[in-house]
Amino acid sequence: MNPIVLIPARMAATRLPDKPLADIGGVPMIVRVLRQAEASGVGPVAVAAGDAAIVEAVEAAGGRAVLTDPELPSGSDRILAALAALDPEGRHDAVVNLQGDMPFVDPAVVAACAGLLAAEPSCDIATVVAPEASAADRANPDVVKAVLALQPGGRTGRALYFTRSTLYGDAPVWRHIGVYGYRRAALEAFNAASPSPLERREKLEQLRALELGQSIWAAVADRAPISVDTPQDLDQARAFAAAQ
Repeated sequence: MNPIVLIPARMAATRLPDKPLADIGGVPMIVRVLRQAEASGVGPVAVAAGDAAIVEAVEAAGGRAVLTDPELPSGSDRILAALAALDPEGRHDAVVNLQGDMPFVDPAVVAACAGLLAAEPSCDIATVVAPEASAADRANPDVVKAVLALQPGGRTGRALYFTRSTLYGDAPVWRHIGVYGYRRAALEAFNAASPSPLERREKLEQLRALELGQSIWAAVADRAPISVDTPQDLDQARAFAAAQ
């Protein structure tokens, strides 16, 4: 396989405007994500930017970025557009979509996502989960839960469903982490399809893939990385950076 890591980012987040450029310990958040992706060793890394200011920040830090249409509706649309611009010859047969709001994501998480595509021939899309942080996660609709058929050893599993609903019982509840690895053909087929009924119901894009019959596998990480969606999350990220 010949993967590339693409990081979609845009300025118009409703809960935290301009968050890709939010300063975290003197470094823009998008640059921190870029550095973690580079450290994974998966392959070349680029930011799929919806705004020129993001491109400028990434290039000022020595990174690579491509400007995409700011009106694109989703991160998967943005990475597909960036992929077409960066690799029109189709040399990269796999793409890792790393969200631009996880400034301290473990590089091993990115590598595990890409590794699933290589290890599981039936895997169209790879992703990552982590154990629930507390019992409150089970009933929190903002915490997306993955229902997995775990393999022996308990470190990987095939995804059966994703939901915002409460999950019950004594089995582990897996929090979904927003990292995806796509075979290129699977990404193209996914983006060509319309939003599915389950996707619209749960407001979870990955359910479109399951309804298309695509196979999603997940790697189990030890913990979920800090994800910055609100001013409170940004305060937490800044405190974490200051403590390093």
